[in-house]
Amino acid sequence: MSNFYSRIAQIKRNSEPATMSYSQTPHWISVNNEVLMSPPHNNVQQPSANQRDNMLITQPSSIPNSPIPSPTAQSSASFCLKSPSALSINQENEDITSDPNWQANKPTVRERNAAMFNNELMADIKFVVGSEDNLQTIPAHKYVLATGSSVFYAMFYGGLSENNSDTIRVPDVEPSAFLTMLRYLYCDEIQLEADNVLATLYVAKKYIVPHLCKACVNFLETSLTAKNACLLLSQSRLFEEPELMQRCWEVLDAQAEMAIKSEGFVDIDFKTFETILARETLNCKEINLFEAALNWAYAACMKAEIEPTSSNKRQILGTALFLIRIPTMTLEQYANSVAQLGILTQQETIDIFLHFTAKSKPHLSFPIKARSGLKAQICHRFLSCAYRSNQWRYRGRCDSIQFSVDKRIFIVGFGLYGSSTGAAEYNTKIELKRLGRILAECNTKFFSDGSSNTFHVFFENPIQIEPECFYTASVILDGSELSFFGQEGMTEVCCGAVTFNFQCSSESTNGTGVQGGQIPELIFYGPLGHSNTNTLKKAVTSNNEMALSSPIDNFNDR
Repeated sequence: MSNFYSRIAQIKRNSEPATMSYSQTPHWISVNNEVLMSPPHNNVQQPSANQRDNMLITQPSSIPNSPIPSPTAQSSASFCLKSPSALSINQENEDITSDPNWQANKPTVRERNAAMFNNELMADIKFVVGSEDNLQTIPAHKYVLATGSSVFYAMFYGGLSENNSDTIRVPDVEPSAFLTMLRYLYCDEIQLEADNVLATLYVAKKYIVPHLCKACVNFLETSLTAKNACLLLSQSRLFEEPELMQRCWEVLDAQAEMAIKSEGFVDIDFKTFETILARETLNCKEINLFEAALNWAYAACMKAEIEPTSSNKRQILGTALFLIRIPTMTLEQYANSVAQLGILTQQETIDIFLHFTAKSKPHLSFPIKARSGLKAQICHRFLSCAYRSNQWRYRGRCDSIQFSVDKRIFIVGFGLYGSSTGAAEYNTKIELKRLGRILAECNTKFFSDGSSNTFHVFFENPIQIEPECFYTASVILDGSELSFFGQEGMTEVCCGAVTFNFQCSSESTNGTGVQGGQIPELIFYGPLGHSNTNTLKKAVTSNNEMALSSPIDNFNDR
């Protein structure tokens, strides 16, 4: 992963100004100092023989050199089947076309085209693809390439061919990514894997194949997690993909603590690093952000082959250090960590101590206002709550409900009912599952004051919830006191821009169901609508809804 990013970031830092924006359209053909943005057509005057002699013909140049493998957030098998090797495809297609009448067995144009993929038969161009240690010669057919890419059209049929050369060197593209693009052009198939998707996105941008670009971005969005969000944010900036960038920010804002501790964080470029540190909506403790910044600086020192001393780290961080809101840490965090690491100057160390303790506070170069973070929203699934003298006890049994959403959100925690007979403390275990697999769990306690208010319990980190999938929220409470319970439950709840759907869970053994029980609230981060008030649809009980547990079920088995 680090090797993957370092080559891209290094080239960008060395060859481009930090503020430079990149165009998706490669300026690659130069004729008398004029740039051709599209291939010439019949109604366009063709260059003369003298002009052709002076033409500079090169491969399309693009933003940075080709990515090596992309970060593997999940196993490639999670998304697609592994494609067969290029050599086996080549041999298979050549075997097929060795039959003099092979066309008779291919009834469609698509099948006949596919037989030509990576096949020497009738090939009129060859590409030598990859770096010196990973070279591969790939045969192709100009007509097929030109019909799928305006770049290839201009290369082969724009009057600008490379002196009739039948071999083109492509050193900045990975062979597997180039073959993925050719497979799409020949076979109309897209086979992406986690270890080649970024390299494929690069080659699709380079040769302007927009549908393949879109497929790569969709794949990356699907595989996006806190572990690779920083790295993909950096790449989405380089590749000018605003939708992917926005998705990365959604994950980073909600799961910042996990993202900045990931391996990929230390490999991001300086501009992306600064942007993350400046982010107002990060849900992250400032001390953890400071430690992540030091890890990034350490990695940068190692890449530059300089000793990772405190002074060198400070020099590497530069002005980015002043984006960390050190004065918003606790005095204990500052005194026991930041003040003793030698990153700050002596005067900065003293001034921040005075900021914590003195009435007259000195001016600081660091922001003194805490980050706003994300606003948590609450989905209420009951219209009312109640209590009775003999109802809703807890004896280590599970209260559980299933839910799905129509938009991607991040579950932060649950709201629970407390004691109905006075102040009481509950030992609590909360879980979130999908298809029986535990995504997160937390053992904690909460104190109930005896009111009908809900009491919030939280997971250690927010959990990403994908749309149109059912998840199971569970809680096991241990307490001797009776509690309030919800009633008039809803099957559908619209909370802001997100719609929740609820159904009963087979894991619920203490009576909780759609109509009533525990877990009255789901606390989450997600898109904000025009209104954060709930719109509710009441549950309807049917004869075959045997799994539905009403509050009475909970009471009668006492």
